[in-house]
Amino acid sequence: MQLFNSLTKKMSWIPQKERIWVLVAISASFLLVVWQLWSLLHLPTAALHDRRFEHTFKNYGSNARLALFFVLANYVLAAIIKQRVWDRWSYLKKGIVTLLRYVKRWHTPAAIIAISLIVLHVVAVFLYGFKWDFNNISGLLALLVLLPVPVSGLFRYKRIDRKWHMRSGLAFAVLFLIHAFL
Repeated sequence: MQLFNSLTKKMSWIPQKERIWVLVAISASFLLVVWQLWSLLHLPTAALHDRRFEHTFKNYGSNARLALFFVLANYVLAAIIKQRVWDRWSYLKKGIVTLLRYVKRWHTPAAIIAISLIVLHVVAVFLYGFKWDFNNISGLLALLVLLPVPVSGLFRYKRIDRKWHMRSGLAFAVLFLIHAFL
């Protein structure tokens, strides 16, 4: 009990209503990364350069892409709500507000799980063999831009981020879309 109290005091950056789901997402992400890294590191060397292994790391990337679309929906829906055109269609605006509330609640846990899938994707790509082509370089740039996003997200809870979370998140979203679709 004392350990839990000290852990929650250290996590006072995160609001009480989100804290349990953030802890669940961190725990699930940690278990997922450890389990998948263990299985990746115990593959035979010949299997690492096989076409079937390429599908493995692409699956990590595809799952991360789905989670990131959910995370980015927070910003898209917030931008849609701010448009004045919705004043005429109040019933549709109410539905979007409800959806935004749901997406906003799960923004942080989904982002944590997405980051763990991105880590697995990066490790698997390096195990498969990193080539200096456009796709790998754009992914590496997206990863470098992703690094300050969670840190600035913590600052965002205390309102001391000066919009760095949104700026670095937007830069990551652009690089991520270039990496995923070009």
